[in-house]
Amino acid sequence: MTLGALLLFVPACFALNMAFGPNNLLSLTYGLQEGVRTAVMASSGRLAAFAAMIVLTALGVGAVLAASEAAFVVLKFAGAAYLIWLGIRILRGGVAIDAPEAAGRRRSLKVLVLQEFWTAIGNPKAILIFTAFLPQFVEPGAYWLSFAVLGAVFLALEVVAVFLYSVLGHRLNRLSRNGNVFGWLNRLSGATMIGFGVALLFTRKAA
Repeated sequence: MTLGALLLFVPACFALNMAFGPNNLLSLTYGLQEGVRTAVMASSGRLAAFAAMIVLTALGVGAVLAASEAAFVVLKFAGAAYLIWLGIRILRGGVAIDAPEAAGRRRSLKVLVLQEFWTAIGNPKAILIFTAFLPQFVEPGAYWLSFAVLGAVFLALEVVAVFLYSVLGHRLNRLSRNGNVFGWLNRLSGATMIGFGVALLFTRKAA
């Protein structure tokens, strides 16, 4: 992969990483509720899902899934149902973590990692992005090496995006000096997640 192609890929890729979607909303919410360190560690679930999608794309399976209307619809409805359910969970969990009585209510890291994983794997648009975006920068003469480099760069930039969103969430937490503000932010996060789920229901696969 040439240096010129990599310099073009990085900013275009980072724009995708920073796009405000369900997983980045989770990082914002976890930063708000649990702190930056926990939010970044929880993103390992998302990274695992994206890594699997990148491998599938390299093997050509991603293109098959992207072309299958039935697979797209199944993933779309499953993903939308999960996002709506997750949004409801967030809405019902609006408790300020700074309050002493909330100390025992923090969720385990395993739960957060799995939420990140299922949110990512249940979004059919992610596999479409990988299938349409990554191959544009692959060198035919170095196919597997190119995919490995592109995948590694994407995942590294994803960690940067996770960190930035979780820092933003943490700062919002610090700005909220009372439980009412924290609860309002939680409700906004939950409602937005439900909105992502509803929007996914109306998503159509590109022809």
